[in-house]
Amino acid sequence: MVCLLSLCKSSSCSGIRVFNSYLAPNLPHSPRSIIVLPSCDLNNSDKMSYLKHFLGDGIEFPILILHYKLHFSEILSYTASRQLSQMLFAIVFFHGSEYLLAAVIHGRSNITLKSLLVSRHYVLAMIFSVLEYIIEIILVPEMKEHWVLSNLGLALVVIGEIVRKMGILTAWKAFTHLIKIYHDNDHKLITHGIYGYIRHPGYCGFLVWSVGTQIMLCNPISTIAFAAVVWRFFSKRIPYEEFFLRQFFGREYEQYARRVRSGVPFVK
Repeated sequence: MVCLLSLCKSSSCSGIRVFNSYLAPNLPHSPRSIIVLPSCDLNNSDKMSYLKHFLGDGIEFPILILHYKLHFSEILSYTASRQLSQMLFAIVFFHGSEYLLAAVIHGRSNITLKSLLVSRHYVLAMIFSVLEYIIEIILVPEMKEHWVLSNLGLALVVIGEIVRKMGILTAWKAFTHLIKIYHDNDHKLITHGIYGYIRHPGYCGFLVWSVGTQIMLCNPISTIAFAAVVWRFFSKRIPYEEFFLRQFFGREYEQYARRVRSGVPFVK
């Protein structure tokens, strides 16, 4: 049997990894026979040629298996562990804090599970983003090694959280997860704090947060998809919500809307 090893010299790798053992017809059948494969310094085709040079053409199928096993192991790598754990923490913190703040502000008896802000479409979108990540890290693992980009995404996640939570804490009783179509005593026009710079910090924060999660994962498809879908949702929601705000606050809101931007790009 021949033991196939991967000798990693790059700083992104750690030590020597044993992948599997295969019968090599061109080498002595000794358990001590090894082939050292420099996995970080060669591209995939070079690795295949490197192995076939030592093992011969008779084991193309085992090499193919090794080729895919090598990439599949990337799911358990440091890169995947860090990026996916950051994603999980971001999701849990976002939705948990939304529910907790709603319970504190409005009372536990006055809120429902809708305050978790988890819908069927949202779940499907997150599943798609994770599937994209897994496929890409298996087939093209180097895509996920852009740490400057990934850290930028992490920073956007934090910024989005801060902007949204500042909006909730500033509005307090005036903040709800559902659009109010009837005016009540707790609903006041908030124009101070962060609302002096952004009319809809909650929407702005969520847009930044959601796109940031995908940049953090280095997901090119989901980054574009999340940006487009979330922007389209808010581009329709903001005019609908502001229709009622203009009815509630009249000229006061008209002046406020002319003075302060919405917080969502290209939405007046």
